[in-house]
Amino acid sequence: MDKKSFLRFLAPVFLILGLFSSCNNSTDTDTFTIWTDRPEFVSYSELYNSLNPKSKAIVVYKPNLANSLPPAKDEEKPDLVVGSFLKNKRIKKNFRPLDGLLSEDTVRADTIYRPLLDWGKASGKQFLFPVSFNMPLVIFSVKNEYLLPKNYSISLDELKTTAAQFNAKNKDDFYVKMGFGPSWDNEFLYLVTKNFGQCFKEKGTSFTTDMAKLKQSVEYIKDWTQTANTSTTSEQDFQFKYLYTPKYRQVTEERTLFAYTSSEDIFAITSEQIKNLAFRWITVRDKIPVQDNMVSMAIYRKSRQPKDAENFITWFFQAENQKSMLERAKKMDLSSMTFGISGGFSSLHTVNELVFPTYYHTLLGNLPAEKSLAAPYAFPSRWISLKERVVYPYLISAGNTNQEKETETITQLLSAWEKQFN
Repeated sequence: MDKKSFLRFLAPVFLILGLFSSCNNSTDTDTFTIWTDRPEFVSYSELYNSLNPKSKAIVVYKPNLANSLPPAKDEEKPDLVVGSFLKNKRIKKNFRPLDGLLSEDTVRADTIYRPLLDWGKASGKQFLFPVSFNMPLVIFSVKNEYLLPKNYSISLDELKTTAAQFNAKNKDDFYVKMGFGPSWDNEFLYLVTKNFGQCFKEKGTSFTTDMAKLKQSVEYIKDWTQTANTSTTSEQDFQFKYLYTPKYRQVTEERTLFAYTSSEDIFAITSEQIKNLAFRWITVRDKIPVQDNMVSMAIYRKSRQPKDAENFITWFFQAENQKSMLERAKKMDLSSMTFGISGGFSSLHTVNELVFPTYYHTLLGNLPAEKSLAAPYAFPSRWISLKERVVYPYLISAGNTNQEKETETITQLLSAWEKQFN
């Protein structure tokens, strides 16, 4: 476990004890419980508690939040739930509708990115409010910005063409520069599948696959590799030889043109590390796809303190309060471990447009418009495990241009996962 992960793990443990202690000191105080997989909510709840003497939040850290619902019979139920992968077919069984909170005096719908707000609906009712989100991007050295075709975004086809032009070989026909290799990043391979529509759909605790779309994705990956970089072996050999440093150094050293990453990762590094970098949002089907792990907020259906949960939601979705959260994180040096609001961009327009650039200067004038965002699909609660053990291995194997033996089918991989984890 690295230092960042270690601190994220320990912070909730110690701070939650403080919350419990502070709550128990007053018999006149109502308490309500927040279940979350985002450690940042310990700090947010402390701020809320300091401003609300009659209502105190108790934070319970649930690293596998989506799998923790519904609570066990002998477990205290949450009032508020905040985390990733809360949208699935069980959404209506787990949460209360939030439509009554959408008003001028509570949560204004027009302050939230519309595609993300609509994502939180089921059967025409609002069950989830988006909290924060991240987007895919490529970073590159500012020295090479002249090579790129647009100011703020780049499509997969443009990425492929621009990267290939950067390639260079020595007299022995070995690559000494390679613009970008699809096989360098598993999440990038998965991103390519979104270029052909929804390849994976939730089915119970697992998923189904549109094999026609998945086949198109694999062929696209293989064609990219063969056309631009000769073979998967060439990409892997180059990565092993040259790309062993952090991604920001890979591009500033100019052995490669692009490195694939996400907003959560790149804006969490220091200003010194990022000062020589530029970036472009990656567009897929003319939209910037919000990453699967978008954070959302909901009131648990069997909440015992729904009014307190509503009050917290109303407080949280005020721009001035999120500004205070960012200021507090900066003061406590928490911003060095996590990006923005709950590890991502805020779901509130004005926070991103007016507050974020004061902390993340490279975002000034470089934020995507609301209409350019594509919300993620609904996925089963164990989607991370499914991606890592089924989707990634399939794409790595099927997309390998040097693969000689028959690729294990995604059905076979999924069957093996189900036997191990069901």
